[in-house]
Amino acid sequence: MPLAPPPATSAPAAPVSEFDLIRRHFDRAAHHTDLAIGDDAALFRARPGMQLAVSTDMLVAGTHFLPDTDPEDLGWKTLAVNLSDLAAMGAEPRWALLAAALPAVDETWIAAFARGLFACAEAFAVDLAGGDTTRGPLTLSVTIIGEVPLGEAITRAGARPGDELWISGQPGRAALGLAALRGDIALDPAARAECIAALQRPQPRIALGLALRGLASAMLDVSDGLLGDLGHILERSASGAVIDVAALPLAALRRTGASDDRCRRSLLSGGDDYELLFTAPAAARSRIEDLSRRLALPLHRIGTLTATAGELQLREADGTLAAAAHTGYDHFR
Repeated sequence: MPLAPPPATSAPAAPVSEFDLIRRHFDRAAHHTDLAIGDDAALFRARPGMQLAVSTDMLVAGTHFLPDTDPEDLGWKTLAVNLSDLAAMGAEPRWALLAAALPAVDETWIAAFARGLFACAEAFAVDLAGGDTTRGPLTLSVTIIGEVPLGEAITRAGARPGDELWISGQPGRAALGLAALRGDIALDPAARAECIAALQRPQPRIALGLALRGLASAMLDVSDGLLGDLGHILERSASGAVIDVAALPLAALRRTGASDDRCRRSLLSGGDDYELLFTAPAAARSRIEDLSRRLALPLHRIGTLTATAGELQLREADGTLAAAAHTGYDHFR
């Protein structure tokens, strides 16, 4: 019988240049940018009466995300964690610049990453205005630029003794999701999916940050753990704080199947939540509760600021006070 013909061989794919990648995957129509991708610099203007709020975050494979993270989720998260910094200042996001080091040209991976990135950009009305690409270990860095009315930015330095301490949403889920992905804990299936989603697709609290202008006295987003990040407010505001353990939103975490100790550590020290931690005068309490209902977002009042600078204590359910270590993630420890 005759031999079957040899399989057809396709010609090797033409090499893809840096500029081809940008044109194919990242050059999109801009909505509020005078000149975006395609030139040596972007051109944009702040609106009258606005200050620019600018922040940069870097995500490194193996440090900030697992190397096998779904690229579409990673695209979302790369932008979302930067948007969270603007939310923490009460700023409205407008522009983003992306710098990416890629170990190889994998267009399937890049296309999925771009889908996630632009899904987040469209959800929060952000223009990708430029950036850079190069070959190297997988590293993603976004510079985010937003606007806030002159003098209305919410900083870390405005907290005063007697102010109440609030946290948004459900901190602790991201840490449980990471532990589940690493195989450190077993969670109920539905809870596992929810916690991993909290880790991979954080929701920047832009609407809350904007609504807290004039209400919050100090604010930041929780990226490195509630206790560790609260320490930054205490340092900048020369204040102390008492956290009421009974007021912490632990009930939902306990329903995941994780141990009480794991739930508590995840909430207080886990990080990667990108919830807003803020202080406000007690007189603002009813307005904050109204805001929680309007945004359909839980806002938990978890403690009080004190006059003892730098002192952070936990009040247990029985009233016992104990010093809390300012534990949280540190890139150099």
